[in-house]
Amino acid sequence: MTQSIEGKTAIITGASSGVGLETAKLLFDHGANVLAVSRREDAMREGAGEERMSSGRFATHALDVSDRESVENLVRDVGGSEGINILVLAAGMNVPDRKLDRLTPETWDRMLAVNLSGAFYFVHAALPYLRESRGDAILISSVSGTWPDVSGAAYQASKLGMIGLARAAGFEEHENGVRFSTILPGIIDTPILDNRPEPPPREVRDASLKPEDVAEACRFLTMLPPHVSIPELTMLPTQIQALGKSSVATPKMGER
Repeated sequence: MTQSIEGKTAIITGASSGVGLETAKLLFDHGANVLAVSRREDAMREGAGEERMSSGRFATHALDVSDRESVENLVRDVGGSEGINILVLAAGMNVPDRKLDRLTPETWDRMLAVNLSGAFYFVHAALPYLRESRGDAILISSVSGTWPDVSGAAYQASKLGMIGLARAAGFEEHENGVRFSTILPGIIDTPILDNRPEPPPREVRDASLKPEDVAEACRFLTMLPPHVSIPELTMLPTQIQALGKSSVATPKMGER
């Protein structure tokens, strides 16, 4: 009962590494035409590999998701020429100085601009094209948006904001056939973990989710039959459960 994504056009943000890159590669491998978006074009091209880049179905675009005008111009160009069927918003950031007594207003503003406003800019610009295609928008949030952990106030606020954005958008747009889904992963072994004040040890990283796991969840959501919608999907590593429970180490989980 699943539907094919072959020939569909997908925009994936945060596609220079981690979840964004793996999702871009996986959707391409299942037949989608992919536009990978990130500030680091060289990293996107290298991560995608020469075979994908030379296929004519995998393109990259260097862009800061917090730049509203650039986002609108890109989405208009893609939507006007190819339409947009799938939107995966995986761009995100965190910083080492994340505790409330060290968090600066400038860092707060920057984190919300990238993690939350960037997602809104893409959703807002892509909405007419998603309506036309009865497409899918998938926002990569975090379990940090639903319970306290050590990810910091700015990160957690931005991830909770993404959940609220997707809930409201899904409520408003279901009659137009647009599906909004939010994925809430626990800890993922991605480069963002290196920005922690104390990066987790190897045994915790080994037990963590992998970017490919979340990419598979994105693919699953896009291939559901049109009458099925999953608004929120929580993913946890089996050995590192929620709220500090762990069989390998103190997890400090949530941040991806």
